[in-house]
Amino acid sequence: MNTVFLSIGTNLGQREENLKKSVEMLEMEAGTVQALSSVYETEPWEMSANNLFLNMAVEIKTMLNPNALLKTVLDIETRMGRTRESAGYSSRIIDIDILFFNNQIINNKNLIIPHRFIPHRRFVLEPLTEIAPQFIHPVLRKSVESLLKLCTDKCVVKIYKSPLSAKL
Repeated sequence: MNTVFLSIGTNLGQREENLKKSVEMLEMEAGTVQALSSVYETEPWEMSANNLFLNMAVEIKTMLNPNALLKTVLDIETRMGRTRESAGYSSRIIDIDILFFNNQIINNKNLIIPHRFIPHRRFVLEPLTEIAPQFIHPVLRKSVESLLKLCTDKCVVKIYKSPLSAKL
């Protein structure tokens, strides 16, 4: 059984519903949800947008291998209405990123694990620290909690829903 940490974000449509639906689909198609962070409302990162994002971190246990999980995640995003129109960042109905897959390091044209922007994104680190503060980044050899303390991202990240109510 594989332990995976995911980041989920949305800033279009019914944001809370988007998170809830994505977690339900992940549970049905990818694996068993082990932990959910609080839901955080966050400023857009490296882009301008009219709407703030809702973000959360999820831990799942899965039998899928990394490539099969990626295919499942991309399929969920597509079925939820995600479109990829430009090369840069844009508003989206759902975004599911694989942050860590066990302690594996994968770097190929389709998949990079650990996700390369983890140390630079407060909107990823805040929720991830809530559910896995002592998880060690296999490349940087620092805990998630340490990465948050070192993060220079100044985007505002605030709790939108507490962990108990985040069990969407």
